[in-house]
Amino acid sequence: MEQITKDHLRQLRLEIVCDLQKILNKKGIDKQEFDIDWLRSKAIRRIMNISPASLQNLRITGKIRFRKVMGSYYYSRTDLLKLFEDGSK
Repeated sequence: MEQITKDHLRQLRLEIVCDLQKILNKKGIDKQEFDIDWLRSKAIRRIMNISPASLQNLRITGKIRFRKVMGSYYYSRTDLLKLFEDGSK
């Protein structure tokens, strides 16, 4: 049975770090490819200068997509941009 030395552990650490970097870089490419960003309610209200009730109305009427995660609402940046484009026509 072969003994594990500090050099073996260093080599393993380098391989793990290299593999993690490859995984993270791949995920970064995938994220850019789909490019879906989600903003919290407070950020949306600040950007659009609207009240919580107005934002709730946009959510209820389906004009902007949302996700509820642990009690916080997140809204699609692409839907927000589309809403502005539709309003300018």
